[in-house]
This record gives sequence, structure tokens and C-alpha cells, in this order.
Amino acid sequence: MVVRDRRLRSPTLRRARMRLRWMLRTPRDTPSWPARRWAVLIAAVVTAVAVAVGVDGHRAGPAIDPEIRALAGEAAVSLAAIPVSAGRTDREDYDRSAFGSAWSDAASVPGSGNGCDTRNDVLARDLHDVSAGPVSSCPRAVLAGELRSPYTGDFVVFRRDRSASAVQIDHIVPLSYAWDMGAWSWTAARRLDFANDPANLVAVDGQSNQDKSDSEPARWMPPETGFWCQYAIQFVIVTAAYGLAIDEPSRRVLSAALRCGG
Repeated sequence: MVVRDRRLRSPTLRRARMRLRWMLRTPRDTPSWPARRWAVLIAAVVTAVAVAVGVDGHRAGPAIDPEIRALAGEAAVSLAAIPVSAGRTDREDYDRSAFGSAWSDAASVPGSGNGCDTRNDVLARDLHDVSAGPVSSCPRAVLAGELRSPYTGDFVVFRRDRSASAVQIDHIVPLSYAWDMGAWSWTAARRLDFANDPANLVAVDGQSNQDKSDSEPARWMPPETGFWCQYAIQFVIVTAAYGLAIDEPSRRVLSAALRCGG
């Protein structure tokens, strides 16, 4: 089912995209590794819920928060309703420009039109101990900050003037995958919204973003297995919200990851 653009812009959905946080803790948390929350927005049109999920740790099988379990159950229901193809449709006409200018502030999703590009919006949301200042694309840009990458659990220092690429912004559902699975038929405005929707964006370590590239879940999942549940929740909710299809191998991977819901 294709969800109309007006539903993605509805006041109800915008209110539902508020940031809620909780913590996942594992044995890696020590005084020398202070707890640092990672927050993302998860937008679900059909359920009108949005949640920011936190992870603090690394490869230790954290106890699953009850709220995450509940969301995993909802995502599993949504996954069952998503159209499935035998494999990823390999269209050869994908072009990044089809989704508009990178990190455009001109979309109609939450955060757009605030005078800052989308990359800076996500950095400001996900980094901690942030120092801000003006740049050409944002009067309150993130100049420095710290991140515990949800994909690896590693601690990353961001400095715009020295190590800007150390932290990169990932599209949970990759743009080229979205194109292959239905976005090729969208309007330009809908593609611009998708590319800049905070529900589909997260700050991560640069190496993980490069390793993932445009891979679907069947070919890539975060190295931090303790984050698979949250990753699957977000991937499914975004896919369902925008009316995309999913390939069968990825459906199986996501279904297994969502078993954290019990």
C-alpha cells in the first residue's frame, strides 16, 4: 500500500515524532566509558508512534527494554503486511540526484525549514558534548562533539575542522534500495522527504557507513549485534511508512532480529 504524502506531513504524525529516550546497558559500561545515549526518531504512519532508541555497549547481549520489546512486536506486525519480492530489484537507473540536493532544508518533514541542513540537524540530535557555531549551511552548526556509534558501540570524536568524516549520517533504508523497491515511481517531493526524514537517519562511525554502503539487511547488519533489534524496528517502520516493498532474504533477516520482542 502506498502511503500518501499528506499522511507523512500530518500534524498527528509530526506530534508522534517526539523524542523519547531510554538506555540499554551492557557490561562494557564502566566509569571510564560514561553512559552516552543515542537517540533516533522512528516514525510509523500506521501506528503513529515515534521512538528514539538508545544503546550503550558492545557485543554483550543486553537485556531488552520492555518498550523495545513492544515496538518489536508492532514492527513484526508491520513487516508481515509489507509487500515482498523474491529478491532486490536491480534497477540500473538509480541516481542520487533523484532524491534532491543532499541534506536539503527544503523538504516537508520534521526539522526542515529551520535554517540548517539535515546533516547538521542529525549531528545536533545524536552527538553529545556539542560545540556549535555558524557555517554557510547552518547558523548553529555542530563544530565538535562525541558519539557512541550504535553500529559498533565505539566512541567517536567529531571535529568539523579535522575529523568531519569520522562521524557520518546513514540512511537506515538506503536511498538506492528504496529506489529499487518502489521509490523510482515517487514524485520528486516525496523522494526529497524520504532522503531527509529524521526517522530514517542516524549518525554513525564513518567506517560502518562505508562498509554498509547501499546494502539491504540480507547483505549487511550492524557489527554490534546488540543493536540488531533497534535497527530492524527502524528499518521496518520506515519501509512500511513510505509504502516500499522488501526483498524476501531481508524480510527473513529482519524477522529474526525482531524476535527480541519475544
